[in-house]
Amino acid sequence: MKRNKPAAIVLAIISLLIFADDACAKKKEQAKEPEKLSGNIIISGAFALYPMAVKWGDEFSKLNPNVVVDVSAGGAGKGMADALAGVVEIGMVSREIHPEEISKGAFYVAVAKDAVVVTVNEKNPTLKELQAKGLKKEAFIDIWITGKAKTWWEVLDAAKPFALNVYTRSDACGAAEVWAGYLGKKQQEDLLGVGVFGDPGIAQAVKLDEMGIGYNNINFAYDLKTKKPVAGLAVVPIDLNGNRKIDVEENFYETLDQIDKAIAEGRYPSPPARELYFVTKGKPAKKQVLAFLKWVLTDGQKFVAETGYVPLSAAKLETELSKLQPPAPAQTPKK
Repeated sequence: MKRNKPAAIVLAIISLLIFADDACAKKKEQAKEPEKLSGNIIISGAFALYPMAVKWGDEFSKLNPNVVVDVSAGGAGKGMADALAGVVEIGMVSREIHPEEISKGAFYVAVAKDAVVVTVNEKNPTLKELQAKGLKKEAFIDIWITGKAKTWWEVLDAAKPFALNVYTRSDACGAAEVWAGYLGKKQQEDLLGVGVFGDPGIAQAVKLDEMGIGYNNINFAYDLKTKKPVAGLAVVPIDLNGNRKIDVEENFYETLDQIDKAIAEGRYPSPPARELYFVTKGKPAKKQVLAFLKWVLTDGQKFVAETGYVPLSAAKLETELSKLQPPAPAQTPKK
């Protein structure tokens, strides 16, 4: 049977058109797909942000398997120095950013909130009195600034003059600077005490010393699973109104959830409550770093509370996100 030539030509043309349409549609589909991210994001710095950054890194890598996020702790000072030197993509800083750091190119966004709390050994012989009365700011000044307080009796009128062993941080860190700020000083060097490296180090020192007193970021003072103070530690309430007792409105130290709520509502003083920052050398240029920061300030915020931190307000998140947007194009003046 002979095929009609004009009909065959028409069929061939239709087939070509269909093929072309399919190819065009596939190209459009591919164009719609987001660009796959790859590369490394190296993060170092504040112990305060370490657990949160690890969680964010793990979750971001699940969404972007070709991005490796490597997080290490070493203190806020190290995080800032590493970021400004270009040794890492992101530095973690748990204190305010200094003007001289900004002049050197520090670009920063706030990512969450937490606080510094005072910790003692859970076997401290004055613990019941401590938890009932708390300590006034003046007592903390006598412990860490002037050194007047040498025994628990001097800060609490305890029945016996138990020794008072004071610990502070030896590494350049946000917790020490923030705690010094609460006590009226600007530098962690103003704090007295035996210097111990890192949040885990100072917590361990107090755990091993029944007469010890130190300070920790809340995620090293509280257990994320139980929401109670870490085994071996107790958290000292601050007597905010100075009436020598912890009133109902001041009593929010029993669980991590309670103190987080107090921080969010502004009932825990600032300092030592504070914002936590990610810092880069200049506005980030690497696609994976910029995408990570944007994700942290949007979808990544759903992990903040479950990791033991206090989320930023919606208005604050919007402000921080705006820092990451490209600059608006310059307007051409009308003639």
